[in-house]
Amino acid sequence: MNKKVVGILTLLFMIPLMVACGSQQESQTSETSTTAPGLRKEPYVQEQFLLGTYTRIRVYDEGKEAAMTPAFERMKELGDKITINEPDSEIDEINENAGIQPVKVSPEIYQLVKRAKEYSVESEGAFNLVIGGITQLWRIGFDDARKPSDEEIQQALTTLDYQKVQLDDENETVYLEEKGMIIDLGAIAKGYIADEVATILRNEGVTSAIIDLGGNILVLGHSNRGVDQPWKIGIQDPNDARGSIIGMIEETDKTVVTSGVYERYLELDGVKYHHIFDTQTGYPIENDVASVSIITDHSIDGDALTTLVFAKGIEEGLAFVEENTPEGTDAIFISRDGEVYVTSGIKDTFELSAESDYRMAE
Repeated sequence: MNKKVVGILTLLFMIPLMVACGSQQESQTSETSTTAPGLRKEPYVQEQFLLGTYTRIRVYDEGKEAAMTPAFERMKELGDKITINEPDSEIDEINENAGIQPVKVSPEIYQLVKRAKEYSVESEGAFNLVIGGITQLWRIGFDDARKPSDEEIQQALTTLDYQKVQLDDENETVYLEEKGMIIDLGAIAKGYIADEVATILRNEGVTSAIIDLGGNILVLGHSNRGVDQPWKIGIQDPNDARGSIIGMIEETDKTVVTSGVYERYLELDGVKYHHIFDTQTGYPIENDVASVSIITDHSIDGDALTTLVFAKGIEEGLAFVEENTPEGTDAIFISRDGEVYVTSGIKDTFELSAESDYRMAE
């Protein structure tokens, strides 16, 4: 049996054009652009492998390099509490006590679990905080990934009732009512952490920065190209692992979160199984979406929404974003057949790359 597990870094390589490398146009932009007062032309940069990916912070404020130290410390602290199958993980402790007893957790983990349950209820399970029964079967993205048997999947489906997650606001405890239930916050954790990192940087006096947690990008303030100049943000080509982009948007104080079939997958006997699961079937979702990017104010919301609208497909997903999200929330869908769909809020500002083989949908 030819079994190959392929993990591809989720990369929306969103950087200001003046520090991008690649095209002649970008180099020319760098030569002619100015730098805003108090900001650096070249950022302070730190990178660490955390949260299962390469995390990177770029700070453009002069003299604020030290601000990245508490930001990375917070990132590691939260990651250790949230990641499952890790020593001292608070989420692991909840899972280990499923069907036994409630577990008191730290205030930040309680609030994260509570928000994850709210999204599960609001989406009627399209986003599901107890998807762990399925993700731990498939293990896509890990060396021991495999395709489970139908019997295993059917058994795991019985553990996905998010209504059986009991929350006690007064005591900040979490209780899973049945044995075998597993909270897995992989679809929301990086967004929460990105927001926390942004708060720390702001508290340290940073006004211009890029937080890059793989598929979660958060741009802080305006770009270093000039006062009131937005960041130029590239949207990853879901069919190209090399980091090429299909188009560009300009944003200030926003987060862009992308999820797609290219991120992590298991290839087995010529079939690719991606990591975004249908909570009704226990198998990867089958629809017309190659990737979806959410642009919004808070990365935790972008994280949850990418999973939610991916499950709905392009038509229903677009309608959901237009009708059920706060003003300033937008989406970019890329279909498996190469069409690009955007919500009304960015119809006039999203720029499809001239070199792209993709086309805007009618």
